Amino acid sequence: MNNNSNDWLFEITPKNKFFSLNLKEVWQYRDLLFLFVKRDVITVYKQTVLGPLWYLIQPLFTSITFTIIFNNVAGIDTGSVPPFLFNLAGITVWNYFTACLNGTSDTFKSNAGIFGKVYFPRIITPLSVVLSNLIKFGIQFLIFIAFYIFYYFEGSDLKLNVLVLFFPLLIIIMGILGLGLGMIISSMVTKYRDFIYLVGFGIQLLMYLSAVMYPINLIKAKLPAYGWIVEYNPLAYIIETSRYLLLGFGEISVFGLIYTIVLTFAISVLGILVFNKTEKSFIDTV
Repeated sequence: MNNNSNDWLFEITPKNKFFSLNLKEVWQYRDLLFLFVKRDVITVYKQTVLGPLWYLIQPLFTSITFTIIFNNVAGIDTGSVPPFLFNLAGITVWNYFTACLNGTSDTFKSNAGIFGKVYFPRIITPLSVVLSNLIKFGIQFLIFIAFYIFYYFEGSDLKLNVLVLFFPLLIIIMGILGLGLGMIISSMVTKYRDFIYLVGFGIQLLMYLSAVMYPINLIKAKLPAYGWIVEYNPLAYIIETSRYLLLGFGEISVFGLIYTIVLTFAISVLGILVFNKTEKSFIDTV
């Protein structure tokens, strides 16, 4: 048999490039990518009592809790938008980010058994998390649409902006941001095991700094000394813009969106660099 490399369908070679995002190889393994997506969507709730209903219960109960605490007790004004719908819009978008971040931040540790036995592009695993959570987001967004229609026919002054066509782009940016941060954290977890325990706490803290349950202008007016923390948080601009597109509440900050896109690009590039470097030697430390 001729051992010429042209006789092989695939040739696995060491990664010598400083930055490598081999989309061609990912496409060759697309069946595996879809298999991971199916695994994440179906098997997670396969042996649970309520199954996929957990996708719906979590945002609904969180929205009710936020409405009672932040709108009824704290008195946060949402204008003509029903407080429950205001919170549901923010939580639905936020949940997609947290699901992507949580799922990708433990990539190396949770898939060490697979990585150590067979070769495939390692970036497929975090990509599958982002795609599978996109399906979950779609289910939760249907719930938002249902309540939107309900409140609309109840007479609420809801202003659906024509720019809502750009809403999918915001979700893509949110997913890329979660993917980039998750890959960075996952690479750190290979050496510092306890770092993963800080992720849950950090996400909860980040939620309060991301304008999920209040408009950005409110925190700038009430706490001007700390408003800059929210202003420099790209997640806050994504959520604020999402509410403007879906509900007509708030405003669009052009500077904030440009800042968010640039920072998302930088974080995603850094995440790929760190991820590619870690995958070469992570099996010795996990």
